[in-house]
Amino acid sequence: MGFGLLDTLLRPDLEEQQHPERTEVGRAANALQVGEFQILQLAYREWHGKDLPEEIVDRLFHDYMIHNDVPHWAQHFARQINRLAAEGRIDDEDPRFHRYDHDYVTKVPRGVPKFLFAAGCVSLFIFGGIWAADRVAGKSATLLPPYFDAKELPSTQDGFGRADSIHPRPGP
Repeated sequence: MGFGLLDTLLRPDLEEQQHPERTEVGRAANALQVGEFQILQLAYREWHGKDLPEEIVDRLFHDYMIHNDVPHWAQHFARQINRLAAEGRIDDEDPRFHRYDHDYVTKVPRGVPKFLFAAGCVSLFIFGGIWAADRVAGKSATLLPPYFDAKELPSTQDGFGRADSIHPRPGP
């Protein structure tokens, strides 16, 4: 049975009531600070004594996420975890619960040197552009745009300028 957005907004607990096995797996995942699919991987390893084969990953994921089908070994594992969590006997930092975390880290070969090279190129481009603009502009009269060259601004020889530089004129 599919759930619509309106159904979820009106009754957020409806899915939990209709699929208590999935709710149990979700609580176990929260207790261990891992994802629900990682609970399935850990449960498979606990029940079968080996890692989840790649051939059945897609089918298992599809059955679990789309059809809400929770395998019996996953239900058993989730119940154990939830019971131990209720008793306060679960250490969510235990490495055996995070054995699959490293599988999802993407490592770039020679990533740090590549990053430093790219950052250097960007810095060289930016500062080179600033240096070239400064060389082309000559002597700028303003710091911010619009950039006026000192030659483009009119001279203040007609008496306008700083108040302390104006000489008093004889009056009538």
